Amino acid sequence: MATKLVQPPIPAPHLAPPSPNMSKMMKTPRALSATHHRFGHYPSGYRPVSTVKVAEESCGLIEDNPDIAREESRVEQIKADLYEALQGINRGIFGVPSAKKSEIEDLVKLLESQNPLPDPTSHLEKVGGCWKLVYSTITILGSKRTKLGLRDFITLGDSLQIIDVAEGKAVNVIKFNARGLNLFNGQLTIEASFKIASKSVKDSTSVTPFSQDFHCNILTSFLFHLSYASILQRVDISYNSSTITPEQLMNLFRKNYDLLLGIFNPEGWLEITYVDASYRIGRDDKGNIFILERS
Repeated sequence: MATKLVQPPIPAPHLAPPSPNMSKMMKTPRALSATHHRFGHYPSGYRPVSTVKVAEESCGLIEDNPDIAREESRVEQIKADLYEALQGINRGIFGVPSAKKSEIEDLVKLLESQNPLPDPTSHLEKVGGCWKLVYSTITILGSKRTKLGLRDFITLGDSLQIIDVAEGKAVNVIKFNARGLNLFNGQLTIEASFKIASKSVKDSTSVTPFSQDFHCNILTSFLFHLSYASILQRVDISYNSSTITPEQLMNLFRKNYDLLLGIFNPEGWLEITYVDASYRIGRDDKGNIFILERS
C-alpha cells in the first residue's frame, strides 16, 4: 500500500512579509510620453520628428547613464531645430535664401557629428527600405524651371527612394502633377545600382616616415584617417535606366528629357554621413546634401 506524503502547512509566523524593496521593484514604470511634430499637416509633406521624453521614474536606465541621456536629448533637439528650419521651403528644390541655407547646413553638420553609425557601409541593412526626400541642395531655377514647365503647369510632388540592399538596387521616384484640361499624375522613375566603394585607400594610402617636420606628419596622418572615414561611408552609384509614365507626361517632357534626367541622375558616389531609425543624410560627389526621412 502506497504512502501519500503531505507537505505540512507553513505556520503563519514563518511567512515573511514582502520587503519594501520588492514592492518597489514590482511597481509598473510610467509610460513614455512623446511630443510629435506633424509633418503630414504641412504643404511640404514632411512627416514628424518625434521627441521622446523619458519619465523620471522609467526603470532608472537613463538616470544611471546621464551622459547617454544628454546625448540623446541633444540629438532630438538638433532634429527638432532642423525640422523647424525646413518648413515652408518645398525641399529647397526652387532655392532658399542664403541665410536659411547656411542655417540648415550648420544643423546638418551638428547632426552628422552625432552619427550613431560611423561605418554605414558595414551595416547597409540600416539604409534599406523606402525613404522620402525632405531637403536637397539640388535646385531647379531660372530657365531650367521654365523649360520644364515647373512654374505653373506642372507641380513637383514627393520624391521617394526605395533601396534593395540584397540586390544592390535603388529606385528613385519623382512624382508630378500636371494641370490643364485633363488633370493627371505621373512620375519619373530612375533605376540605379550601387556597391560599397573600394576600401583600398586603407592599403594604398600610407603615412610617410616620420621626419623632422612633426606638424607635417600630424597633418598627413589626419588627412589619411579623414579619407578612410569617408570611404567607410561611401557607395558608388551607377545609372541603369529611367522611364516617365504615363505617356502624356512623357510627351510634355520629351523635348527637355535630357535636362530633367541631368537634374535627378544619381550617377556618381554618395557618402552616408548620418543614419538612424528615422533619418538619413547623404553628400554626393557634386557637393549636394540630401536629407531623407523613412517613409
